Amino acid sequence: MTGTRPATRVLELPVPWMREHMHEVLAIYGLAMGYDSGIVAGRYGYAVQHTERPGFRAVGAFARTPEGERLVGFGYGYLIAPGQWWHDQVRAALDRRTAKKWLPGAFEVCELHVHPDTQSQGLGRQLLHALVEGLPHPVALLSTPDADTKAFRLYRADGFVDLARGYHFPGDSRPFAILGARLPLHPHDPSAANPRS
Repeated sequence: MTGTRPATRVLELPVPWMREHMHEVLAIYGLAMGYDSGIVAGRYGYAVQHTERPGFRAVGAFARTPEGERLVGFGYGYLIAPGQWWHDQVRAALDRRTAKKWLPGAFEVCELHVHPDTQSQGLGRQLLHALVEGLPHPVALLSTPDADTKAFRLYRADGFVDLARGYHFPGDSRPFAILGARLPLHPHDPSAANPRS
């Protein structure tokens, strides 16, 4: 039937699955972020290392197709700690009071991406909520391009607040926003109830 979307399911992904399918996972990352293949290839080793970090958790969205299921989105994160690249970048971007309030015991939403062909169907929200549901951490932190994007609007609608704006991470010319939310997530925007994100 034309005009219908394939059924999609979101589930937690075991670490061995993530390691075995990392190239497939990172292909979605590259398409969603608009990165070229060289940048994506450079992420592979780091992404595999991330699976070894304390508190690592991953989720995936799979669309059913006539040929079988296909990964169309994913998210993963872990407990941040001093000495990790992202933690130390964020610590440098925040004032002392904000860092003391938000960094200890935080869960980093390291990656959350949906294939461009399946965006605007609510999968980003489903993945985000599945990733942080039931976590024992007080807060979730993330960084996202500092622009009026679907992702930025999703995070804002689901309770994330500004910790820093216009921050430049080494190796990326775009400004990023560093956002945080208390867990469990409590969307504060009435339109967040709308499954289309």
